[in-house]
Amino acid sequence: MKISTRKMNSFLMFKLPSAWLCGVRVKEIENPRCVTGVKHRWINQNPFNSLYFAVQAMAAELSTGALVMDSIQKSEKKISMLVARNNSRFMKKATGKIRFICEDGEKISAAIEQTLETGEGQTFWMKSRGINEEGVEVSVFEFEWTIKVK
Repeated sequence: MKISTRKMNSFLMFKLPSAWLCGVRVKEIENPRCVTGVKHRWINQNPFNSLYFAVQAMAAELSTGALVMDSIQKSEKKISMLVARNNSRFMKKATGKIRFICEDGEKISAAIEQTLETGEGQTFWMKSRGINEEGVEVSVFEFEWTIKVK
């Protein structure tokens, strides 16, 4: 079964309802790129009238994690995935529609091959950039993913 935007957004509703309720959605997924989006609204704001950092983190993580899920599914092997660490930077107030773009999908295949060959867990970093409607970068998130054969 191929992962699509529709299937990922249904997955969000049932498996990550807090992200779904906050308005996080997959907009585009085609390895090596995934784009998620979220709109600043009352339910996902902070006291400073901008997008709460945790909502940004959910959207950013989804842009990386959807690519990992897609690659694992294409491998047809049982592989577990988990975020081990993350880093974030915030450059500008996040208001309006924010898109999180990850273009690091090519990093996953090598890690999957390595974990299948050795049976040992592998780690790799993926970056997601938050861009507002004017094309200005508002935040950058980096996630260290770990994968391991089950």
